[in-house]
Amino acid sequence: MNLSATLILAFGMSMDAFAASVGKGASLHKPALREALRTGLIFGVIEAITPLIGWGLGLLASQYIMRWDHWVAFALLAFLGGRMVLAGWRQQPVEAPLVGKHSLGVLIATAIATSLDALAIGVGLAMLQVNILHTALLIGLATLIMSTIGMLLGRFVGPCLGNKAEIIGGVILIGIGCNILYSHIGEAMLAYLPG
Repeated sequence: MNLSATLILAFGMSMDAFAASVGKGASLHKPALREALRTGLIFGVIEAITPLIGWGLGLLASQYIMRWDHWVAFALLAFLGGRMVLAGWRQQPVEAPLVGKHSLGVLIATAIATSLDALAIGVGLAMLQVNILHTALLIGLATLIMSTIGMLLGRFVGPCLGNKAEIIGGVILIGIGCNILYSHIGEAMLAYLPG
């Protein structure tokens, strides 16, 4: 795989994290650059690690991993998104406390959920002749950049949305999970079609 193909793959892998970061940034009260970089770093590190894990597992048992990764991603994203929607729904219009940053646990769970597709890509890369360390580093760097930008964009989107920002962020996470599930189920259905 050449450098341009690797860069396209890396930025393609970062799109879920970017969308989730916009939602996370919108649900905060004007997140600072430091919080955006923190989020980008967490998402980037996890997104870099998961293809390495997938690559290692792909060498062992690819069919078992790929069978369940989309369900795990969907469940995590639906849970986190549903939690955000409920929290946003319960917020009082004026008295709601303003949150300056997300907890480490929530960010790690979201990053893991959005990076499970990178795990599946790592499984696929195990079948190709690629430098997995180089590819994983590029995926992590692209995700760091896109997640940081997403948080900063969310900073400007959040004040326009008010209390609805957390609800929209949750809906975005649920949508990402549904998209992951839909794409895997669609691929499985196409495999069973005759022709």
